[in-house]
Amino acid sequence: MKIGDIIIESPAALAPMAGVTDMAFRELCKDYGAAFTVGEMVSCKGMVYGDRKSMELLRLSDSERPSAVQLFGEDPVFIAKAAKMAMQVKPDWIDINMGCPTPKIVNNGSGSALMKNPQLCGEIVRAAVSSSDVPITVKMRSGWDKQSINAPEVAKICEQAGASVITIHARTREQMYAPYADWDIIAKVKQAVNIPVIGNGDIFSAEDAAKMLEETNCDMVMVGRGALGKPWIFSQINGYLLHERMTPEPPVQMRMAIMLKHIEKMIEYKGEKIAMREARKHAAWYIKGMRGAASLRQKAGTLCSFDDAKKLAIEVIEHNKNTNG
Repeated sequence: MKIGDIIIESPAALAPMAGVTDMAFRELCKDYGAAFTVGEMVSCKGMVYGDRKSMELLRLSDSERPSAVQLFGEDPVFIAKAAKMAMQVKPDWIDINMGCPTPKIVNNGSGSALMKNPQLCGEIVRAAVSSSDVPITVKMRSGWDKQSINAPEVAKICEQAGASVITIHARTREQMYAPYADWDIIAKVKQAVNIPVIGNGDIFSAEDAAKMLEETNCDMVMVGRGALGKPWIFSQINGYLLHERMTPEPPVQMRMAIMLKHIEKMIEYKGEKIAMREARKHAAWYIKGMRGAASLRQKAGTLCSFDDAKKLAIEVIEHNKNTNG
């Protein structure tokens, strides 16, 4: 698959997730074979008004490439200005968020609220394309609610406006993240457009990825929650799809080593105080499903230093001797 002139060489990419897919996590997933990464969503208005945090979120590292920045907003003028400003970090492409379901985003008319206004979606893509030196992609949901599932229509409008790729999360905004994603809508979007389509929603294993590709005919998959506490899912998907090889879950000791490597990267980029506060949720995800997980996750919620993380890792290993977790 290609995005502009960039050849994407493996079948699964890391989905952008606000507050989760920071540079440390993106680099880790790339190390495990993620095809590409997309940064956390950034407010166009925040960028244009010079908000420091917005500009920091844009940062990309060389080791995670190919990678994109993701912008959100409801005003084509601000989208155009922000797309131009984003060139400072030399993204390989820019992704427009039309899928975020959180109230503070949709109440401003951004994210998945854009699905209610297909023409505005087209105007936003057109504005981004006209002011950007790199391809523009779009990540959307299947619609606002079950009465207005319109992803094929919106995808067509975005394609006509110049979008290079459509990623479709197969849920409405109303559904948030449950119940199961309806992959049929991915197949319908694929039939509606001539540009590549990436499927997103409920990819928790290599088998899920293979099933989605087969059932929807999409060009590749995007993994979101399935990568939480499990960045090695990309090597499992690549092994299964590219080499017909089933890769087992890593043993507990290795999982804890990966967790500590992840937290160390976070500390390197953010300093120990901020990193450890953010690492608590990641530690809980790494521990999920293991023996004694409930009490261990409680301890994960109190981490304050890297030493705390090391002690937790030792405790997890002790709890889970003679098991794969």
